[in-house]
Amino acid sequence: MYIKPTNGTPTSYTIGQLRRDNPQTSFPKTISDSTLAEYGVYRVVQTDAPQVDSKTHRVVKSVQDVDGVWTVVWTTQQLPEDRASGNVRDHRNSLLKDTDYLALTDNTLTEAMATYRQALRDITDHANFPYLEEADWPTKPE
Repeated sequence: MYIKPTNGTPTSYTIGQLRRDNPQTSFPKTISDSTLAEYGVYRVVQTDAPQVDSKTHRVVKSVQDVDGVWTVVWTTQQLPEDRASGNVRDHRNSLLKDTDYLALTDNTLTEAMATYRQALRDITDHANFPYLEEADWPTKPE
């Protein structure tokens, strides 16, 4: 990935664009970073995105100058509470649906499963709701 800053704002740029923008210049197959810099083009150092719970957070990607090196920087943001709440409730409902067949009258619901299902229904009363950690969720019994 390459960028070409315009008024201090990094804009995505390709080697193909560099060649098209400079038709009278013969570039080598592999262009060095110093040659790119002469044309105001910079290689971007890639970094891994952090892992987040997509029900409650999102990750935003940007390219920033970090100590003179253009780098992909990731920022984690909480979703608005109403959206996170809806996502968590949807996930909870999906987990309940996965065990609904056990609650039918012709099946015997174990005490452990009944406790699990009640804990899922009560998840909205959890102190961390809606921004739950993995450990906040009840564990499904075997």
